[in-house]
Amino acid sequence: MSLNEFDLIKRYFNRNITSKNSGVAVAIGDDCAVLDIPNGYQLAVSTDTLVSGIHFFADVNPYRLGYKALAVNLSDLAAMGALPKWISLAITLPEIDERWLSEFSRGFFALADKFNVTLVGGDTTKGPLSITISVKGLVPRAKALLRSGAKAGELICVSGALGDGGVGLACKTAETAVNNPQIFIDALELTEPRVELGLLLSGRASSCIDISDGLTQDLSHILNSSCCSAKLQLQSLPLSDSLLNELDLGTISADQALQYALTGGDDYELLFTVNAASLEKLRRLDAETRFTVIGSIVKPQTQLIQLFKDKNKVSLSLDGWDHFKD
Repeated sequence: MSLNEFDLIKRYFNRNITSKNSGVAVAIGDDCAVLDIPNGYQLAVSTDTLVSGIHFFADVNPYRLGYKALAVNLSDLAAMGALPKWISLAITLPEIDERWLSEFSRGFFALADKFNVTLVGGDTTKGPLSITISVKGLVPRAKALLRSGAKAGELICVSGALGDGGVGLACKTAETAVNNPQIFIDALELTEPRVELGLLLSGRASSCIDISDGLTQDLSHILNSSCCSAKLQLQSLPLSDSLLNELDLGTISADQALQYALTGGDDYELLFTVNAASLEKLRRLDAETRFTVIGSIVKPQTQLIQLFKDKNKVSLSLDGWDHFKD
C-alpha cells in the first residue's frame, strides 16, 4: 500500500519527544507547535530553501542532503550566537521514494541529534524537489551577534580553513581535477556548523556572519551594515592541509587557491570582528578551534575591501555567489 502524506510524516519525521528540557509544549500533530521561551531569552529564527539543480545536485546522496540541509541552517544560528532548539521542515517531493526518504531523514536526524534540536512541524507536498527548513534558537536578551557592530581598529577573524567547499563544488562540476577530490566533496556536503564557537562569541565579538556565499561577499555584508571598510592580508588566509597538499602537487595553483578562499563559498566558517583583548580571551576559552586574524576594520574608504599581500596592494575579483546572477 502506498504512503499518503500523513503516513510519510509519521514514518520518517515524527519522533517521540521525551526530553523534559526540549521546551516543546505541543509538537507534531496539531495545527501549530507550541514552544516555551525561557525568561531572559529571545528567539532567533532563520529559514532557508534548497532547490534541486540550484543548491544541490539532483543525484546527491540523500543522507548527505538531509545532513547539509540542516547544517546550513544551524550555521545561521551559530552566526547569531544562538543555541539551536527547534526545527520545522517543509519538503516538496516529485514522488514518494521510501529508500530516499529513509536516508534523507537519517542524515537529517544525525545532525539534529548531535545538537539536541527537535523537529516540531512542517509540511510535505508534491512537486519538484525542494527543501525548506526553519530553525529556531535561543539567545540571551540583547546578546545576539549582529552584522552591524564592527568598529574601526578591530581585527577580522575567521574560524577553520577557507576554500575547501569551493574546491569541492568545482570537483563536482568537473571544473577542476585534484589528487584527492573526495576530501573536498566531503567538505562541501558534510558541513560542520560552528555552533559551539557561536555561543562563545556571544558578548565577545562585535559582529559575525557565516561564510556561505564567499569570504569577501559575506564580509561586505558586515562592512555595509557597520558603515566601515576592511583591509585583508592575503598571506594570512587559512588554507587546509588538504588544499596545501594540492598546491604542492601542482593540481591547483596558488592563484586558484586564493580565489577559492576569497569567493568560493560553502565553507560555513564564522567570520567575525573582535578587539585584540577579546580575541585572546576567546583563544584561552577554546584552545581547540583555530582562529586566524586575516585583516582589520578601518574607517569607510572608497574601496570597501582592500587586499594586500606582503604590504603590497593586490587587485582580484571579489564576486561571490549570487542567487540571481546568470
